[in-house]
Amino acid sequence: MIATPASPAEMSAVPVIEGHQGSDYYALMTRALHQILLEEGLLAPEETDRVIAALEAPRPEWGARLVARAWVDPAFKARLLKDGAGAAAELGFTIKEAQLVVVENTDDLHNVIVCTLCSCYPRSLLGQPPWWYISKSYRARAVREPRDVLKEFGLDLPESVKVRVHDSNADMRYLVLPRRPAGTEDASEADLARLVTRDSMIGTAIVAP
Repeated sequence: MIATPASPAEMSAVPVIEGHQGSDYYALMTRALHQILLEEGLLAPEETDRVIAALEAPRPEWGARLVARAWVDPAFKARLLKDGAGAAAELGFTIKEAQLVVVENTDDLHNVIVCTLCSCYPRSLLGQPPWWYISKSYRARAVREPRDVLKEFGLDLPESVKVRVHDSNADMRYLVLPRRPAGTEDASEADLARLVTRDSMIGTAIVAP
């Protein structure tokens, strides 16, 4: 049976933090398919290991290094905002997506990233997206009621701060450059990088000192 799409009112009642209904079924089917491919000789075990290693290599710590460098190096920050992929390459990171656009949070502006179509995300820099990022609720509500969504993540921004939502797609991925927290003037670049979280680079959190 094909489910009837939820109305906007119905979707508003769905919390961003959805459950994992059905995930056990798909995990079981994935394992079964993988086993069949191995038994039939259509997939080599080392090929599976290679693909998993490639998928797991990028991680939020890579993005955090970009953010920390931008906080301590104004010239690098300017390059990062102008050409995200080019600046990432300076630190040895290859951006495989078509384009990486870095958007800066300021005192007056807070950026949030979403992909309303599917799960477009800067995977080559941050790794796999969090499960809630690809949930129907987040994708639908982040563009319609971003402040309410942010509140559910524990981020209650003052009305004086404008919230801007960026819709990712196959050709353009976004990364939020969060604000540097106060009181970190004497922190090293490495220490600053450890403060930066995945969610702060999506825009659903801020960086705490």
